[in-house]
Amino acid sequence: MKKFTSVLCFIVLASVAVHAQDFKKFRVGVGGGYAMPGGEGAKGGLCVYLEPGYRVNDAMIVGLRMESAVIVRGFSESDPATANLDIAGIGSYTVNGQYYFSNEGFRPFAGVGLGLYSLAAVKVDGAGEVAAAESNFGFYPRVGFDAGHFTLQLEYNLIPATKVEGGEFKNSYLGIKIGGFFGGGRK
Repeated sequence: MKKFTSVLCFIVLASVAVHAQDFKKFRVGVGGGYAMPGGEGAKGGLCVYLEPGYRVNDAMIVGLRMESAVIVRGFSESDPATANLDIAGIGSYTVNGQYYFSNEGFRPFAGVGLGLYSLAAVKVDGAGEVAAAESNFGFYPRVGFDAGHFTLQLEYNLIPATKVEGGEFKNSYLGIKIGGFFGGGRK
């Protein structure tokens, strides 16, 4: 009986180990997309990212995200003397995790990330120019899917506003991103 139990335990552990190795452990994602800020007069911008990751198991991956976004938050060109321009450059260095709901070819996921956002903003209007630069801690939830080595994701970067004399710069933005990844596919 002891031998039977040992053999049964070995078979169960071996089948779990084999199942847990459907996907390669390491991957590197790259891509870009549209960055849409909130607030009045927001025009949007572009973002690019690099995201290396490690699969804890087939359903979960943890990684780092390095992203840069340039966002035009408000613009008016009716009269050069009263033109309004509000531009932000945002770089982020974050850790994240995501959970996959399927192991098939189409793999929807949800995840969260948090980390440091470096911000630089300039606002020019009829009253003058205001500039600000600082680093803040931020957070983002994300949803998306992988299909083969293609990925589409939607994430909302929640970043505290930057206070300046006479007001504040709103920094949060929605990122709609497409990209691909190297490694991390099926073995």
